[in-house]
Amino acid sequence: MHKKIFAVLVSAYASLASIGVVYADQQLTPIPKISNEWSFELTPYLWLPSISSTLSYKDQYINTADLSMNNVVSNLKSGAMIAGEVRYGNWGMMADMVTATLQKTSNTPVTPAPGQTFTVANKATLQETILTGAVTYNLLNNQNANLDGLLGVRWIGVTASLNLVVDGTSTALSDSKAMSTVDPIVGFKGRYRIADSTWYVPFYADIGSGGGTTNLTWQAMAGIGKTIEKWIDVSLIYRGLYYDMDSSKTNGQGLLQKTTFQGPQLSATFRF
Repeated sequence: MHKKIFAVLVSAYASLASIGVVYADQQLTPIPKISNEWSFELTPYLWLPSISSTLSYKDQYINTADLSMNNVVSNLKSGAMIAGEVRYGNWGMMADMVTATLQKTSNTPVTPAPGQTFTVANKATLQETILTGAVTYNLLNNQNANLDGLLGVRWIGVTASLNLVVDGTSTALSDSKAMSTVDPIVGFKGRYRIADSTWYVPFYADIGSGGGTTNLTWQAMAGIGKTIEKWIDVSLIYRGLYYDMDSSKTNGQGLLQKTTFQGPQLSATFRF
């Protein structure tokens, strides 16, 4: 009799524990709840894009430069990538910053005449910063999806420099060019929950034009993510960013004209 009672109690405990685990898992959701309280998100990330850029001179496209993801990593001197968001009720503000300095140095032997040889040190540096800021408004929020509309601006600043030094002489050549532009953007962002689980699909898209020297700019990303705890989730996405500059407004500088950044991004989002 006692054995039967003990078996029933063990079975009941196991059932309750199972229900508790399921309930706890159901409470953990990747979809943020909209409430009249302040909430904050901070997202450090690592984006490793390949870069394809078309340059122009006097309104003629003359060259296409391509850097693979491996080239970008090997030539990366410094960089920082971080995004953040603050929200109260349906309204929010978001910001995103990507800054990187690429530098490549090479030594080229030159023989101008028989018996005369010297080396030219070539150091090329490209510093680029992209800032995106926007006001957001929630359009949809339920247990399976969250969707925000956004309206904001994107600023891009580029500085390219070249330094040539002839070994053993005082001969040196330096040149540097810089440009920047600010463009209004409109878009949307959000996430979709996968099968009532802690997995989700993050997505983002924006488009802009008409500011500074830009004919068109757009950005898009999508991927897969998982909520680990209520205060943290991680995601792996594919991100693309495009710029089409108007060469007639760059004062003949001939810098970036049609440029595409695209590649994987690994993120961790911390909520407060």
